[in-house]
Amino acid sequence: MRSRRLGLPGLEVSAQGLGCMGMSFSYGPPKPESEMIPLIHYAINNGVTLLDTSDVYGPHTNEVLIGKALKEIPREKVQIATKFGVRILEDGSKEICGDPYYVRQACEASLKRLQINYIDLYYVHRIDSRIPIEITIGEMKKLVEEGKIKHIGLSEASPETIRRAHAVHPVTAVQLEWSMWTRDAEEQVIPTCRELGIGIVAFSPLGKGFLTTGPNLVEQLSDNDFRKTIPRFQPENVEHNKKLYDRIKEMATRKGCTPSQLALSWVLHQGNDVCPIPGTTKMENLKSNIKADAVKLTSEDMKELESFASADAVKGERYPPALLAQTWKFAHTPPLSSWKP
Repeated sequence: MRSRRLGLPGLEVSAQGLGCMGMSFSYGPPKPESEMIPLIHYAINNGVTLLDTSDVYGPHTNEVLIGKALKEIPREKVQIATKFGVRILEDGSKEICGDPYYVRQACEASLKRLQINYIDLYYVHRIDSRIPIEITIGEMKKLVEEGKIKHIGLSEASPETIRRAHAVHPVTAVQLEWSMWTRDAEEQVIPTCRELGIGIVAFSPLGKGFLTTGPNLVEQLSDNDFRKTIPRFQPENVEHNKKLYDRIKEMATRKGCTPSQLALSWVLHQGNDVCPIPGTTKMENLKSNIKADAVKLTSEDMKELESFASADAVKGERYPPALLAQTWKFAHTPPLSSWKP
């Protein structure tokens, strides 16, 4: 697989990464390690070198899984991206936290679970609206200087937050949801990243599976699958959203590829500063996703896709209201001048 460089001076990664969340968290019951570790090994051995996880996935168990999978892999062969910022409280509830003490505590814990000496790309998973982003990034800068992390990233961050963070220490990548059915970041967030020379890591490039199998996916979800709570997966929206999938499927047939390969190729064609990180727990889907790198789209193909994959082509929000309030549209931090430790 080709490689891409995120940010300046940059982190070199595979053109496509592997999102590991669903192996342990959110998408139904955790999957057996005996199946997931070989899947991770297959991805790495076939050129997918960027593995994406977070301390909240499980919680913690996804990082433990990645650590076990990496025991047999030379450290320099992979780039590990993990995240902090969603803290689990004693009663099991969660809070967004960017406190410097917690930043360091979370990093040390992730290193231990992953069984590595440094994290290639360390993200602020969600933005703490109580603490100036400069304070959080300031502590991450210290971790870079100590060699515990190599690069700093932000996830679901507003243009203002990105600029303020980047002024403290270069931000290598911003992670955001981007696919043919989630395009709202194109208006402000992505242009801000490109202005500043920051790489873009696109999560859910397959619409959380909808662009792979269409409405049939909704019928297959288990009761504890997080996607059952997402508005655009609700019955009143699925029939409308099926139209987008049908158009993608029809074009994929003409192109001699699968709908998921076409959807991934669309993201890959957005620029060499973009790295999609599709997640999967099935070997057949992983093999299919890897082949998306070979799907070539002409300018006419892109125009055709633009004609039906517009920003308003999908009905329903991408998150339930409580989680939507934590995304870049709403999460802003107070000015640094207001900070009182």
